[in-house]
Amino acid sequence: MENFIVSARKYRPQTFDTVVGQKSITNTLKNAIKNNQLAQAFLFCGPRGVGKTTCARILAKTINCSHLSSNMEACDNCPSCISFNESASFNIYELDGASNNSVDDIRTLVDQVRIPPQMGKYKVYIIDEVHMLSASAFNAFLKTLEEPPPYAKFILATTEKHKILPTILSRCQIFDFKRITVEDIAGHLLHVAGKENITADDNALHIIAQKADGAMRDALSIFDQLVSFAGDKLTYDTVLENLNVLDYEYFFKITDEILSGNIPGTLLTINDIIDKGFEGQHFLIGFGEHLRNLLVCKDASTASLLETAPSIRSHYVEQSGRCPVNLLLKFLDINNRCDLNYKTSNNKRLHLELSLLQMCAPMIRQEVVATPPPASTGQTPSQPIPATPAGQVPLSGNDATLKHPKTGTQHPATGFKPNEPHGTPHDKPVHKPGETVKMRDIQDFTSATSIKKTGSVSGNNSLTTDEEQARYEMATPFTQAELVLYWDEYADKLKNESPHLYSTLKSSRPALMEDWIIGFTLDNKVLEDELALRKTEMMEFLRTHLNNFRIQLQTSVAETQKNLKPYTDKEKFELMADKNPALRTLREELDLEIEY
Repeated sequence: MENFIVSARKYRPQTFDTVVGQKSITNTLKNAIKNNQLAQAFLFCGPRGVGKTTCARILAKTINCSHLSSNMEACDNCPSCISFNESASFNIYELDGASNNSVDDIRTLVDQVRIPPQMGKYKVYIIDEVHMLSASAFNAFLKTLEEPPPYAKFILATTEKHKILPTILSRCQIFDFKRITVEDIAGHLLHVAGKENITADDNALHIIAQKADGAMRDALSIFDQLVSFAGDKLTYDTVLENLNVLDYEYFFKITDEILSGNIPGTLLTINDIIDKGFEGQHFLIGFGEHLRNLLVCKDASTASLLETAPSIRSHYVEQSGRCPVNLLLKFLDINNRCDLNYKTSNNKRLHLELSLLQMCAPMIRQEVVATPPPASTGQTPSQPIPATPAGQVPLSGNDATLKHPKTGTQHPATGFKPNEPHGTPHDKPVHKPGETVKMRDIQDFTSATSIKKTGSVSGNNSLTTDEEQARYEMATPFTQAELVLYWDEYADKLKNESPHLYSTLKSSRPALMEDWIIGFTLDNKVLEDELALRKTEMMEFLRTHLNNFRIQLQTSVAETQKNLKPYTDKEKFELMADKNPALRTLREELDLEIEY
């Protein structure tokens, strides 16, 4: 029975031209040989399985070849090449840094370096996993590495360059090997399959390449494993079954269901995935990659970043055309947060399902809002949505149509009346004529827009009494007394959470100014920063209870600090130092610092 040789060894590159995915490095080495500019020491670093040791062997073989080709490749016919191919060369020494990492091992190596080669030009020492050498061994190696005999060359290989001493790095030419791309790995696997008379699907080879994560050795090992199972025919389904990889179709299917707001279908699909034995986090990682692929397909310039088979690429392009960019970003954010919290969740399945339902929610809102009224109501149909004029910010697609709760009529939620000049808001203008509208003001206005509160716009620019009332309720007037009432009610909520802020809100009174601006003065910057963290929550509370969505809060710090009670340790020290300047002198002489 013939001994089996794994593909990673059987199809190991023997020349620079056959090295996959490291073109820049192989070209540099060939030019160095051609111009006789070989350094005394090389450091090959990079991830596993990308060709570091392979390139070291090819370099050692090539520089000792007696009959180099015009392309700077070894001839494979001279005595040096023949002895190398038969693993019988006395000029090339390959050491394992993990098992030869002591000072004595390096001393033995240094003693061998003194002996010139018996055949060929150079003695080449390849030290693999060189980062495993001890610090003492590195130090014993320094002098020889910097000033070796002219016939000695050192090639060091490592996956962890950061563990090597800087004194070693400074004596070597460093070559950083990159991860091999999915396309290059799939192409090499196709070549190996052809040599072995194996029929393999392109999609199957791409799955193997993605699973290998840039390592050619890993890809060839997976290839051998799958061939042992499937024989001479390698299919996409076979790869999915053996590598525990989730089919692309599940991601496309669940994305379609989320886009359509199909909650039952989404839950059934994720149940099917879990029943097949896939962990929830396995799905989250794959779905995150799927959403990322949809995002990069939105622009032709980034489509090249898509690492999938050509047959699947068209499917991605088609589905990405139905997904707005802001929606994909929202989905990615939800998926990422679910992935981060998945391991700490007690009910992992519920945690996953809730994240998917959050993705479905925007589509459900859009379906509810955009549904036209029944024909039996006798109401006029909604007006067509006009194009957004240049310079204006359109509202969300979820608010495409708004329905009045009493009349039942609808109008486009563009934020402007169709027959009014562009820039005229539904309600009483917040800004003066000619004043630039800021984004935060638009957000404040649009956040108050809802199906319940917004009235319809008729075609003749006239408004009914109900519509006037519905719009007016968005900015209901209120008094200073009402403001103080709800101000204190919100402050009571902070009594246990933030006692300092609670005390400040209760002791100082807000001032109601023009255009529904609330002014509030705080004692120091620390309290102002603490209030800023709760500003959004506070504004939501006041706007909701006062039924006025134009309320804005302006805070300031009191200018006079004479009669204010010190709050922080620094303020307390400054107050004491003002009374007794000797404290500052004591602090400087003893080099003391204030704890914050």
